Amino acid sequence: MSTPRPPALAGLGDTIGDDERRAALRRMRLLATGLLVLAAVVYALTLGSAGAWGFVNAAAEAAMVGAVADWFAVTAIFRHPLRLPIPHTALIPRRKEALGKSLEQFVAENFLAEDVVRDKVVRAGIPRRAGSWLADRGGSARVVEEASTILTGAMGILRDEEVTAVLDQVLVRRLGSQSWSPVLGRLLGEVVADGTHHPVVDLTLAEAQRWLRTNEDRVRAMVTGRAPLWVPDWLNDRLGKRVYDEARSWVDEVAADRDSAGRKAIDDLLARYADALQHDPETRAKADEFQQRLLNSPGLADTVAGLWASVRRFLLEALADPASSLRVRSEEALVDVGNRLVTDEVFAERVEGHLTDAAGHVVRRFAPELATVISDTVARWDGDDAARRIELHVGRDLQFIRINGTVVGGLVGVLIHTVTVLVS
Repeated sequence: MSTPRPPALAGLGDTIGDDERRAALRRMRLLATGLLVLAAVVYALTLGSAGAWGFVNAAAEAAMVGAVADWFAVTAIFRHPLRLPIPHTALIPRRKEALGKSLEQFVAENFLAEDVVRDKVVRAGIPRRAGSWLADRGGSARVVEEASTILTGAMGILRDEEVTAVLDQVLVRRLGSQSWSPVLGRLLGEVVADGTHHPVVDLTLAEAQRWLRTNEDRVRAMVTGRAPLWVPDWLNDRLGKRVYDEARSWVDEVAADRDSAGRKAIDDLLARYADALQHDPETRAKADEFQQRLLNSPGLADTVAGLWASVRRFLLEALADPASSLRVRSEEALVDVGNRLVTDEVFAERVEGHLTDAAGHVVRRFAPELATVISDTVARWDGDDAARRIELHVGRDLQFIRINGTVVGGLVGVLIHTVTVLVS
């Protein structure tokens, strides 16, 4: 019963170019063997000759010795010569694990060294080359096209109910497991201190102005509707108009002047609330209660599901349309980044520094694990198949050892015979 081939040997099958390598190896073997046969024939024909033929005979004899010795050395790397279990032969089949470990150490020390990788990244000039490619519309369009294809495929794999469940269980539940009042308080305090809330206040005031301009009757009706029955209508009308005018005047004043008392009152209110969220137990308790009511609301799951469905539909439509604003703006952003990488030396050097740091970190942390891929893979190979595969790739060049051994052996034979003749 034959032994099944290990799964790892699937990668040891014939690849492109193996037929040519096999033919080249066969030709070199025939050439090296032909030289050995030629030396044997010359030796036999000149055996016992003297004079000049004696030199030829000595050269042929030494050539045979050199050819056979080098044939043995080359063959012993891959298999037992003549299938004889001679010690220290068939090195690759017998010692492939040790060879794989040595190759792993060699690669880790000479190729995955941090300084080597950093220097390679710097010499590659990745930021500028990538910038030139991205600055071309074709390169940026290619990136956006490939990213759109990947994201569309990912969207197709994701099921709505699974995404909704993850968002509800992982995001929403985790948000509800801790109090966010101190965090929100610190964030709001920093926003107010930096003044970055002013655009939001401006927008709110602008919307308030627009609403007041178009809803005067509603405001006056709200005032008169809450007045006592015994108040005369003419007084109600004057009171409603006064309230409306005062409200509109206050909103217009606050919107027009950031240094107004109203603006300062808004800033002071927000600052006090930010401080209360961090330090006032009663305010924090109310905020936490609101947080729990919001997260435990029965309609929250439906809201999350609806939000995801809307986002998913928008992304699928935008990714499928090359003229969508999402894809067009993405391409423009990539083109801008590419131009900056080409023209802005400081920016390019900063990006290059980040790349070299990232490459150095990866090598420093994971080089040993990366290198073990070599020894682990070699260890799973079948020894004989691995030897045949390696010989197919390097065996042609190794045949030159046999050829050189034949030629050098012949020359040494002539030298030795010359010395022998001179001293005899």
